[in-house]
Amino acid sequence: MTIDLTTLRREFTSQGLSRAQMNDNPFTQFEHWIQQASDADLTLPNAMSLATSNDDEVSIRTVLLKMFDEQGFVFFTNYHSKKSQQIKQNPKAALLFAWLDLERQVKISGTVEKISTLESIKYFSSRPKDSQLGAWASNQSSAISSRQALLMQFDSIKHKFKQGKVPLPDFWGGYRVVPQTIEFWQGRENRLHDRFVDTKQGQVWAIERLAP
Repeated sequence: MTIDLTTLRREFTSQGLSRAQMNDNPFTQFEHWIQQASDADLTLPNAMSLATSNDDEVSIRTVLLKMFDEQGFVFFTNYHSKKSQQIKQNPKAALLFAWLDLERQVKISGTVEKISTLESIKYFSSRPKDSQLGAWASNQSSAISSRQALLMQFDSIKHKFKQGKVPLPDFWGGYRVVPQTIEFWQGRENRLHDRFVDTKQGQVWAIERLAP
C-alpha cells in the first residue's frame, strides 16, 4: 500500500445543527438543504447512492434524484436493470446524499414503488433526445461484447427514431422511494456530529437526536 489512509482526516468546523433548527416536516428540511447544496454550486447535488438487495446480494450505485414531494423521492432507470430486479424481489431501498463540502449527509430508507406511466412519460419527454435514444439503446446491466457494439445499437435506434418524437420505452421509467426514516447529519468537531432522525409513525413524523 502506497498511501496511509489513517492519516487522511478532516476536522469538521460547522456551527452544528440543533433541534430548534430542524423543521418538523422532513421534506421541508430536505428541500432547504438540497437548495443550499445547489446554491453552493456542488457537483450534481441531486446525486445519491441507492442501495438495494435481494436474498443473495446487496448492491449500491449512484443515481440522480429527479423529483421529490411528500410522497417520496423519485429516480429513473431501466426496469430490466439489476437494481430493478432486486427491487422486484425486495421492494425496500436506502438513499444517501453526501454533501461533504457542506459537512452534511442525508440518509433515507423506505419502500419502493413504480410511479405512474404518465409521470414517466412527462419526465422522459423532458430529456435531451440523445438521452432518450440512449435509454432505448442500452439493455442496462447486461453483458456486452464491446463499446463499439453499444454505439452501433445507438446508431440503429437513432435511425429508427430519426423523425418525430422518441416514445417512452415500455421497459423504462421511474421508481419512488417512500421513506420510513430520514436522517440529517451535520459534521461537528471531535467527531461529535449532530444527527437527527425523522421516523414515520402513522401520519406524523417523530424526531429524535442520535448519538454520533
